Amino acid sequence: MSSNTEAPGSLRRKDVRPFGWRDKIGYAAGDLANDMTFMIQAFFMTVYFVKVIGIDPLHIGALVAAVRVLDAFTDVGMGMIVDRMKPAFDGKFKPWIRRMAVPVALSSALLFQPFIVNWSYGAKLAWMVIFYILWGSVFYTAINIPYGSMASVISDKAEHRAELSVWRSTGAQIAFLAVSASLPALVFEGSQINAQRFGWAAIAMAVLAVFFYAILYFNVEERVVVPRKTKSEGGLSIGQLLGSLVTNRALLAIVAAALLLLLGNLFNGQVASFLYLDYFGNGQLQSLAQVVSILPAFLLVFITAPLVKRYGKTELGIAGVALYTVAMLLNYFLHPPFAVFLALLTVATFGLSIFNFLIWAFIVDVIDYQEVRSGSATTAPSTPSTPGPASSVRRVPRCWAASGCRPSATRRRPRSSPPRPSTASGRCSTSSPRCSCWPPC
Repeated sequence: MSSNTEAPGSLRRKDVRPFGWRDKIGYAAGDLANDMTFMIQAFFMTVYFVKVIGIDPLHIGALVAAVRVLDAFTDVGMGMIVDRMKPAFDGKFKPWIRRMAVPVALSSALLFQPFIVNWSYGAKLAWMVIFYILWGSVFYTAINIPYGSMASVISDKAEHRAELSVWRSTGAQIAFLAVSASLPALVFEGSQINAQRFGWAAIAMAVLAVFFYAILYFNVEERVVVPRKTKSEGGLSIGQLLGSLVTNRALLAIVAAALLLLLGNLFNGQVASFLYLDYFGNGQLQSLAQVVSILPAFLLVFITAPLVKRYGKTELGIAGVALYTVAMLLNYFLHPPFAVFLALLTVATFGLSIFNFLIWAFIVDVIDYQEVRSGSATTAPSTPSTPGPASSVRRVPRCWAASGCRPSATRRRPRSSPPRPSTASGRCSTSSPRCSCWPPC
């Protein structure tokens, strides 16, 4: 779309200020808030519940897989609720930020409290199941679905939406840097985890989430009025909606790309803590690795727009994914020492960031395309809450358990060279005193 293109069928509100920096900063704060709770779940949940609480990793994998399947339905349901509910005084999507900010933060903080460590196994398992479902399938879905769709009503101009995509990704990168760099340094002690610090860190992240949601709520304005349609007024039924979506080639392409990329990224995120704790022998190396690898990605804030103008969004996104894939495959097959591993991780992170900086611009374009095809706008899906990533997070505990590694059996490795599997099958021997597989599965 050209820079002057407007979304189809949009009606502008005349009583709000023009689009500007407050909207950009506010929208970036929204993903900062989301990731204050999402990243601790995505990257540290398995290692925390295995090493601190003592939950069987297979049970964690089964829970995460089941919840991701459940999310496939709650995402669609939440989208339809948002589409069909009458807008409130503060808009169509902003009310959900106001309603869900505290519940999503509180459920995340409670999930990681270590006072349950001496409970019976059944009670600990029930606590994990209840609060993980409340956080992910209920509260996170109820706030992330409206937030993801909000860009389509902040402005009807294509260049503004592209800027919002960049700023949203910037917020996500800042959150990733803050969480992945600070949390390991605070809670990891060599190859061990400080449970009390982890609990306090979860509370601090929850408070920050509410703070950043408030920045989003008070700085973003909804300028585009999307008429509410019921089925009798020409709105689509669930069957019609799903039928229309499965024939949308643009939507299917972006969903397939996002799912495959997210599957690999979540798998890497789940095993990362085990990699630094059990393979490199020092969990605090994770902080160093995340800071060094993510910093170059902030250059994209300044160069994404000119690169898109010169090469196009699609071409740039493909190039970023290709760079990420090559660098990660080299790390997988070379078994490098930490310095080389870190260099390749930095290249991979930069490539992935290119795609992430553009993904929401792609999704908003797809929403507009769907409206042109069907005459009905569709609320954007929540990218992490899909069945696809379930297979990645399900495989992490399953493969880790099958490797023969146990929380009490891990220790710092004195060897500087990458170890080899202890059996011909490529898996760790169950009698191995430490986890010695590269990669972890």
